[in-house]
Amino acid sequence: MANLLGQNRGPERLRELLAGDEPVLAPGAHDALTARLVEQVGFGAVYMTGFGAAASLLGRPDIGLLSFSEMVDNARRLVRAVELPVIADADNGYGNPINVIRTVQEYEAAGVSAVHIEDQVAPKRCGHMQGKQVIEAGEMVEKVRAAVEARRSEEFVIIARTDARAVEGLDGALERARRYREAGADILFVEAPKSAAEVEAVAGAFPDVPLLFNWLEGGETPPVDFGRLKQLGFRLIIFPLSTVLSATRSVRETLAGIRASGTPASIMEDRLLPFGEFTDFIGLPEIRELEKRFEHEGARAAR
Repeated sequence: MANLLGQNRGPERLRELLAGDEPVLAPGAHDALTARLVEQVGFGAVYMTGFGAAASLLGRPDIGLLSFSEMVDNARRLVRAVELPVIADADNGYGNPINVIRTVQEYEAAGVSAVHIEDQVAPKRCGHMQGKQVIEAGEMVEKVRAAVEARRSEEFVIIARTDARAVEGLDGALERARRYREAGADILFVEAPKSAAEVEAVAGAFPDVPLLFNWLEGGETPPVDFGRLKQLGFRLIIFPLSTVLSATRSVRETLAGIRASGTPASIMEDRLLPFGEFTDFIGLPEIRELEKRFEHEGARAAR
């Protein structure tokens, strides 16, 4: 079972992937089960989505309702479920630069490979919602500096996100991003550009800097082809909502089928994963092997 007896070398692996020829694709996962699906399909990294975490844990929108400890606990569960590097949403660092120090250290201790910290005021909200506000750029610079100094391993990746496009315009967001890079951020994340031209402008402003592109399904940024993102030089592409949106539709349709007929019998063949296949996927054979390995002599004799 992933990480049950082993150690996660995610930060080093993530650095290797970021230095490769292809952009790193990181689908969003709101829970450990989804993270295992991301791994099974063959992706190189998984993204712990704050939007999905709020929806999954609270059934509520991403408006800053989840606490620091709840987010770290969720990240820890994802890390323990997979052998992939986990990139985690750390919101606005949960306070001032001193809070950011603890945030980075706790996420790193949880086994996360990278965090992104944003320049929104508290309570923050999803980067593609209306009504965002940002802190002063200088305050965010200090948060980035604190994050960089707080990490115990230099391999741990610090991603600086700016939400200033919606508040100060694109030029303001780009200037903030420049300052965050100078403060030591490994990757820059300019959230919610509003057009293909703005996406190109972000890439053009930082030709030699690793950039993150947020492929948020239905958000403010228009869809951009993978080939174009690669050509523009984006190194990390996250897909925060694909899994939670598809899971929500599938579960709702399954429940509607049960409600209509009174049992799942009519949908078992077409919509439901066989029970045995599911238990194999979540690691029951591995657990049985571990049970045999650590079985004491009395239990063996009783069999």
